[in-house]
Amino acid sequence: MTGLDPRGIYEIDRATVAEELGRAPGTGPVLVHLLDGFVDAGGVGRRVREHLLEHGGRRVATFDVDQLLDYRSKRSTMTFDASRWADYDEPVLAIDLLHDAEGSPFLVLHGAEPDLQWERFVAAVTQVVDELRVSLVATVHGIPMAVPHTRAATATVHGTSDALVGAAPAWFGRAEVPASASALLEYRLGRSGHDAIGHAVHVPHYAAQTPYAPGAMHGLTLLEGATGLDLWSGEVSEESQEALAEVARQVAGSDELTALVEGLERQYDAFAQSEARSLLAQEERLPSADELGAELERFLAQQHGGE
Repeated sequence: MTGLDPRGIYEIDRATVAEELGRAPGTGPVLVHLLDGFVDAGGVGRRVREHLLEHGGRRVATFDVDQLLDYRSKRSTMTFDASRWADYDEPVLAIDLLHDAEGSPFLVLHGAEPDLQWERFVAAVTQVVDELRVSLVATVHGIPMAVPHTRAATATVHGTSDALVGAAPAWFGRAEVPASASALLEYRLGRSGHDAIGHAVHVPHYAAQTPYAPGAMHGLTLLEGATGLDLWSGEVSEESQEALAEVARQVAGSDELTALVEGLERQYDAFAQSEARSLLAQEERLPSADELGAELERFLAQQHGGE
């Protein structure tokens, strides 16, 4: 654990907190954290964040990005106009207070995943969680998966207690994966007795490189179910249907993709009927672990400079 004081990397607007949350009845607000991080297939987490922030909000906490970001690895953009620098897309790592469609307050932690001082950052967020009496911390993002776009959307649900995860199916066994600040936050919150839940939406691996609105739609629905908030998920419905139609058009134009999707459908249906532990346990000729790993590596390379 870090020896640096977490209070040195954030500020809270306590006047806004008192005004907006001081009179809130019942339990404390939900905190949804949606950081630009390591893996977000189909831009699921990013689209959910954009959707939520489109509904306004007030800034209640700001983190000192100068202490947390590596500007050389996460270069912001600047606008040059003829003979002068005209604008700077200043990086932000902050918590905003919003109200859902029914007026219930909730918090959104958004911005770039810290490059530095992860433990200090997590300790700082935990302090905010305690001060604002946050009742539940939740997140959503996308992961590439061998699933067809023609079947119901699925997700891997994880949390700090079995009660939070409930009867959600276990799509994976035990695995070691690269760490992220969001995952560390959930881990530390669980160790300190806080409730936290996450949803890794399964995005068809052949659609993982581009924005996949059906994944964002499913992510919003999962967040609504976990938090009890009304997050205007219906507003993404048309966008989701259009995206599915475009994927279907592209698949229909390729015999190879058509065969792949048909194989994934058979595998998915067999999994649903047998309740097998892994989608990769069937005998269909589908992408091997090495092929899926290579696909994941290409996806990550694109996210980190390949664009």
